[in-house]
Amino acid sequence: MLKLTPIRSEKVWGYEDWIASTHKDGCQDEFKKLTNDYPLLVKVIQANDTLSVQVHPDDKDAKRLEGQSERGKTECWYVLNAEKGASLVYGLKENYSKKEILEAVKEKRLEALLNREEVKKGDFIFIPSGTVHAIAGGLRLLEVQQSSNITYRLYDWGRPREVHIEKAVEVIKNEKRKQIAPLAEEFECEYFKLKKEPLKGGYSFLVSPASKSVELVFISDGDGKIRSSTKEGLKTEEAFKKEDIFAVLPGEKITLEGKGEVIRIMVKENC
Repeated sequence: MLKLTPIRSEKVWGYEDWIASTHKDGCQDEFKKLTNDYPLLVKVIQANDTLSVQVHPDDKDAKRLEGQSERGKTECWYVLNAEKGASLVYGLKENYSKKEILEAVKEKRLEALLNREEVKKGDFIFIPSGTVHAIAGGLRLLEVQQSSNITYRLYDWGRPREVHIEKAVEVIKNEKRKQIAPLAEEFECEYFKLKKEPLKGGYSFLVSPASKSVELVFISDGDGKIRSSTKEGLKTEEAFKKEDIFAVLPGEKITLEGKGEVIRIMVKENC
């Protein structure tokens, strides 16, 4: 069991902590020694102001546009905290053509095409690659994504930062959105699986010995103690608090004692 140390990246809109990463743009060396090339990247995002309107490519487009070593970026958000009335951009209102989107950007009326939705603490939002999106201010999120740092900015609210309009429009899919709702007990997609567990005293589980990857244990709320026991008999124990994250190996038995909420993050085997 390894407690991971976040890598903070300050932004014009707030900051993000890369809490589980082997990506070259923010690599936790101890985590890389444990797992080598981890196919996911996990962040905590603090948005004090609105992020750019952006879109990420899928695996195929990432390799075609950025190089064969690149991954696409499908991601999801779990709302850790939200100010009253906080919202985000989640897709486009309609299935616009690329020409219509380009014209809207050129004529400075893209905002009218964006689908905006209010969110609250506990909500879950799935963002498949190709989905136009933007996090607004007043939100703190857990983000689980493919290990990719490719972002194409479509629009940045008048801020003087680089935009990537042609690439962004090229990779937009605007597929049917999943309804925003509180995170259910489990969620899975092609790349990752999440399992939410309330912590009301004690909770134990065994990481499958057949798993090909580490599992992550994120403390979304509360505090207590976490214990690990390996098949070789090695035992470790650490205190935990809100937003701590631990990497645990296949075959480890994990026991948590305390009160709060735990989110287990697992790699899909085909990832």
